[in-house]
Amino acid sequence: MFTIVVAIACGVLIGLCLGALGGGGSILTVPVLVSLLHVGPQSATSASLIIVGITSVIAAIAHARSGNVRWRAAAVFGATGSVTAFGGSILNRAVDPQVLLIAFSTLMVVVAIAMLLRTRSSRTPKPKADPGSSTHRVADGNKSPVAVVTATRSRVSTAQAAKLVAAALVVGFLTGFLGVGGGFLIVPALVLALGYSMPVAVGTSLVIISITSAGAFTERLGSASIPWQIVVPFTLAAIAGSFVGTAISDRISGNALTRCFAVLLIVIAAYVATAAGLSLAR
Repeated sequence: MFTIVVAIACGVLIGLCLGALGGGGSILTVPVLVSLLHVGPQSATSASLIIVGITSVIAAIAHARSGNVRWRAAAVFGATGSVTAFGGSILNRAVDPQVLLIAFSTLMVVVAIAMLLRTRSSRTPKPKADPGSSTHRVADGNKSPVAVVTATRSRVSTAQAAKLVAAALVVGFLTGFLGVGGGFLIVPALVLALGYSMPVAVGTSLVIISITSAGAFTERLGSASIPWQIVVPFTLAAIAGSFVGTAISDRISGNALTRCFAVLLIVIAAYVATAAGLSLAR
């Protein structure tokens, strides 16, 4: 009973992060499952794929109703990423569990630094839109309106396609190997490579996460050990928490939320890496 209560509490926390930040919360799922719920690293990455995948599907539906999903880009990105996600899942079983946790901790620190840098860059003056591009206004992390350049060309350039494919390959591998959704990489890739606005990038990213998570989990069917007594309440709580997080994001500065989340990532990464390092030293 205590384990279920902890799973629900952790699920709400993950959902709050996803809803309030529009992504990034899934990177906490594995360390939470391992450190607080005592799930083995390999099982935790498999369980994370289920939790993140299902939560992303539910969240993507709401974004699709708002017209914030670009299905063609999502399909291409997801299909490409699923290839390396399959390979990442195979490698996951061949790596020492403690090494896996250290790699995950390293990724958490990199993501935290990237998020902190992003909050700094959001305060700098935005470049003027190209005269040939269309713009629309959205709210940045500080809730102030800024002009965001959107893609106006009907055809994607070779450079854009190359960036998109490269990002898909990297995200797919990380999804399979570490059990993360990869939204922290997908969203910037869609914004930079295709010029999508943040709402569209987030909505499209959720569809991609759903596809790559499914691809990574497919390889584990029949071999993965899933603690369903934890996964089911965790997932339901995460979905509920995501709705609350979305409401919170409308009232609190996005930059403030991002900074707090980045600090939390660094603290957890330090704990997980230290514990894994001590286990390897024994």
